Amino acid sequence: MSLTPPASPFGGQSTGRDSAGLTGHNGSAAGHDPAAGHDATSGHGNAAGDGRISVALVDDQALFRAGIRMLIESQPDLAFAGEAGDGRAGLALIAETRPDVVLMDVRMPVMDGIEATVRALEDAARSGSKAPKIVVLTTFDLDEGAAHALRSGASGFLLKDTQPPFLLAAIRTVHAGNAVIAPGETQALMKHLMGDAPKPQPPAEFGQLTARERDIFLLAARGLSNAEIASTEFLSESTVKTHISRVLAKLGLRDRVQLVIFAYEHGLIA
Repeated sequence: MSLTPPASPFGGQSTGRDSAGLTGHNGSAAGHDPAAGHDATSGHGNAAGDGRISVALVDDQALFRAGIRMLIESQPDLAFAGEAGDGRAGLALIAETRPDVVLMDVRMPVMDGIEATVRALEDAARSGSKAPKIVVLTTFDLDEGAAHALRSGASGFLLKDTQPPFLLAAIRTVHAGNAVIAPGETQALMKHLMGDAPKPQPPAEFGQLTARERDIFLLAARGLSNAEIASTEFLSESTVKTHISRVLAKLGLRDRVQLVIFAYEHGLIA
């Protein structure tokens, strides 16, 4: 997991075109205004089974939605599931299309992105369906809203002026089960999460981790990918993935974002 990717985002391969894909692309939105409801693009949900990553967008700015839609539709491995103009409409869109990834604005009318994120994840848990990976979007640097979304299960946050190639890489990264944090914001995030209060002792569940699982926990908390952990520990990537899954299960954590937050909040890494 790369929390603050280098110049080549996340160390991964970017498929398809980058921002150049916006030029001359006919990706106009559907006829009605998603701000008044939601616009679902038929056949692009999880159930489509065509191998593409389905992406839904929830944002109250029509121009921003149009640009993101064109960008996503320019990529052969991504499918645009639909768009909504507020959090309540976003929940209906998510329930209808079951996207793999949701790009969720923080500040919106009717229902903000934080409440929508929490409800979307609760709805998935309640129904036993696969929860979407949610990336919250904000105009501002890290704020309480973004931090709360991460605590609540969002897979990362990005600034809305993020460069197109980085946004595309972020979608693929969270879909693969990793986390994304806006470049340059990791230390601010951890400082925000940690604060000045004394760190609580790790819960008893942490003591249930084996020595190997603790080693992998700490490496993952520092942002190493499965491949990097495998190289460091002389293990196969599949073995690392198994250990990570066991660690998350034992600690009652949803994903690597919560693993990192857990590590910082309990003073396990600095």
